[in-house]
Amino acid sequence: MVRGDTVWGLQAALDRRGLGPVAGVDEAGRGACAGPLVVAACVLRPGDGTRLAELTDSKLLTPQTRERVYERVTVRALDYSIVVIPPDEVDALGVHVTNVEGMRRAVARLRQRPGYVLTDGFRVPGLPAPSVAVVKGDRAVACVAAASVLAKVTRDRIMAGLHRDHPVYGFDIHKGYCTAEHGAALTEHGPSEVHRWSFVNVAQAAAVHGRRPPRRVMLSAAALLQMPGAAVGADGGSVGENGLSAEDRQTSSRGGARVS
Repeated sequence: MVRGDTVWGLQAALDRRGLGPVAGVDEAGRGACAGPLVVAACVLRPGDGTRLAELTDSKLLTPQTRERVYERVTVRALDYSIVVIPPDEVDALGVHVTNVEGMRRAVARLRQRPGYVLTDGFRVPGLPAPSVAVVKGDRAVACVAAASVLAKVTRDRIMAGLHRDHPVYGFDIHKGYCTAEHGAALTEHGPSEVHRWSFVNVAQAAAVHGRRPPRRVMLSAAALLQMPGAAVGADGGSVGENGLSAEDRQTSSRGGARVS
């Protein structure tokens, strides 16, 4: 793992040493409690970091600028792929495991095998090329920033569509993240099928309405306590960490409690 202290410098250094093509990987929606997790991988031409003047971490861009950068990246990129992982898969495996596997899928779907892969924030084992995790990579590596924009714009468009189907939650505003407004809507209406039932706040809202998950769910210890009638799986496995704080701990959820 390295820290990206020089803007776009790491990718340029790898390209100069013949270790390209360099692929950047990032996700959008990891901390949301509704909607899909979206992961993108992107390969830019050497020097495109300076040619794409507005390119940076997607979270720092306005929606209008993100859309503009998205269009430019899709035109200029040598290669890119976008993977959309639905809420039921996030619930079944846990958010961190899903995120890691989504990054592997995104890299595997590139048309050309990268010489090097740069990931944002944490190491991803099992990639088909040497890789390095870059702290705040979406602000330091052009191809990671490009992947960030691809994932964010794709997910925001999906959430706008989900808002049309589920207008009571306000997905068009908060995009499924855990805002006060979203929490109030969850409490009033209970969770929908597009919510992540493995998250603590969704389990709490389900308990208020006496609802059980509509699918197999990997629950955290805190969420398990909120779910009426829930119990640890028959294999007696320990309860894994998932939900709101799992992404900070970067903990695998494979050993968690399942509720059917």
